[in-house]
Amino acid sequence: MLARDVFRVLSILSPFIFSAYGVNTLSLLEKPIFEAMYQFGDSIADTGNKVRAIPHSRCGRPPYGQTFFHHPTGRCSDGLLIIDFFAQALNLPLLDPYLDKNGNFTHGVNFAVAGATALNVSTLAAKNITAYVSSTLLVQLDWFKSHLKAMCSTPSECKQKLGKALFFAGEIGGNDYNYAASQGKTMEHLRALVPEVIQTIMHVVKELIDLGARRIIVPGNFPVGCMTVYLAEFKTDDTKMYDELGCLRSWNEFAMFHNDQLQTAIQDLQEQHPDVAVVYADYYMALASILSRATSFGFEEDGLHKACCGSGNNDYNFDSSKMCGSHGVPVCPDPNKRVSWDGVHLTQHAYQLMADWLLQYILPTNNNVRVA
Repeated sequence: MLARDVFRVLSILSPFIFSAYGVNTLSLLEKPIFEAMYQFGDSIADTGNKVRAIPHSRCGRPPYGQTFFHHPTGRCSDGLLIIDFFAQALNLPLLDPYLDKNGNFTHGVNFAVAGATALNVSTLAAKNITAYVSSTLLVQLDWFKSHLKAMCSTPSECKQKLGKALFFAGEIGGNDYNYAASQGKTMEHLRALVPEVIQTIMHVVKELIDLGARRIIVPGNFPVGCMTVYLAEFKTDDTKMYDELGCLRSWNEFAMFHNDQLQTAIQDLQEQHPDVAVVYADYYMALASILSRATSFGFEEDGLHKACCGSGNNDYNFDSSKMCGSHGVPVCPDPNKRVSWDGVHLTQHAYQLMADWLLQYILPTNNNVRVA
């Protein structure tokens, strides 16, 4: 389905039928009571690893964190992220980052790092793509294995504990494409990356299953053609390149190409492990549903793709040379009225709406799950 057709359907259908577009439910979670959560990924889920590795990182400076924490935490938003809302819904504490030496890891760990790629830096370098972070998905998996050694003494003990946990394997892979796109790679080059990115994600999921994971959520990619950074970078006067929401068709079609391959791989893995719940989280449709009905959620219609924190003298309030967190970059009066926080990441309000949407379809509603 083309991006324009997706949004046309979204404008007609009730928000309660999105499961028809491939959002599985965790069939093994009819009465989900989790003791821990583990997160792998990039800036969509990083709760403070990048800022501990590189203290001067943008997401560690004001005004990041202003809405909920009233100070920066390393989260690349004005407040909470999707993983935070899942933690609240499951009555678990917010996940501390793995690199926090004083972190409390009793109820899980966050291994996600802003800027992280699925493929190793060396693999991308061989394709003439430069990545600006070393903590790739496979590095995060190594961190997890090191954590296990401290958490339990035998493989059977580890499996018992991990069987009571919920895992998020992503969102990851978006930065592989972001770096490639920003360095002038063609859409053909990006599409050629997809199978290897998917293979790496599935390798990690298989490793997690072997270690004892029983419930794993694997998020797909966002509708990147709707993301402010892409809209600003690939702006064109050709109106045919945009859909009715002002999103770039070709980039959304690329995101769906990635997501289709990811869902096929998940289905294949699920068939190999029928006693494990491996679930696709449809971040694409979750965000698309918000954009299609943005004003009903309180977002400004004329600021649908405009960054709240930014300095661009353009339709998107985005300038890659002077981004949010840089000196003198202003912030909009009310982040709750914007979908985009800094042009690359979303606001807390948008993430909360995405989390609510995802929780409806991934976790059955019962007394043990409280939607934030």
